[in-house]
Amino acid sequence: MPNLTPEIIVLAFIWYVVFLFSTTCHEAAHALVAKLQGDETAAKGGQVTLNPIPHIRREPFGMVIVPIASALLSGGNYLFGWASAPFDPDWARRYPRRAALMALAGPVTNFMLMFLAVIGIHVANYFGIFGNRDSLGAFLWQVLTIVFSLNLLLGIFNLVPAPPLDGSSVIMLFMSESTARRYQELVWSGSYGLIALVVVMLGFPRVYPLIEAFVANLLLGHRFFY
Repeated sequence: MPNLTPEIIVLAFIWYVVFLFSTTCHEAAHALVAKLQGDETAAKGGQVTLNPIPHIRREPFGMVIVPIASALLSGGNYLFGWASAPFDPDWARRYPRRAALMALAGPVTNFMLMFLAVIGIHVANYFGIFGNRDSLGAFLWQVLTIVFSLNLLLGIFNLVPAPPLDGSSVIMLFMSESTARRYQELVWSGSYGLIALVVVMLGFPRVYPLIEAFVANLLLGHRFFY
């Protein structure tokens, strides 16, 4: 376990606050889009909200215990966690394309937050807020880069077509309804999902750093490496 200096504790706290906000937005987007399309399962559970409490109640380990522990154990370099929004499986079977749009809403929300962070970084850089490296500038830089990195990660990772990730449902947008229903039965059977998730967990850490470096260089250039 790393030496928990005040700097590491503050950094871990920033990671956790950004994770909590980003994940809440992600799950609220799922719940809202499902409600707008006829499934009020998550809405009735109080998850069409940016208040993190209903989401924490559903996944206390994934949204509190595990992310805080992983942020501290990593020395404030990263964290791991999860959340979920309930939906009606019968509704998803009847309307696979609606279910796909519901799934897509989460990653799209993360990409929106990522782009807001990019705008914030460019605006702050334009006004020279990062230039003097004072405490306020350094703190704002840290927050914005974590918002950028974490939301890019959440968006990309959740689009991988492996259950229970959102990408396993988003892919149905490119299928006919009959094909999508057959696909759902395959995915929900369990065997495919387990194999795909194992492959993703092994392969994603090798591929993602290349994606992050490419996107950071494209959208931020050398500023990302302040």
